[in-house]
Amino acid sequence: MVRSYGLKVQDRAIRTEERLRHFILTGQPLDKRLKMGQIVALRFAADQEMPALAKRAAEETLTPKQIKQAITEWRPDLRRV
Repeated sequence: MVRSYGLKVQDRAIRTEERLRHFILTGQPLDKRLKMGQIVALRFAADQEMPALAKRAAEETLTPKQIKQAITEWRPDLRRV
């Protein structure tokens, strides 16, 4: 149970980071249709492709695996525990 609390906190931090990043890049909020798994997958996309990929993921209901396969320029996640 303690481990699940930590993961939920990390997920909330990721969601907040990616919403802020999307807003900085586009001036628009992140699409509310995106699920947590999709948002986690989007964090690996470089800034240049993240907004378009986020829009595509919401419209086409891409799975996290499909999102990761669509990424052409990876951004490493060195902070996730």
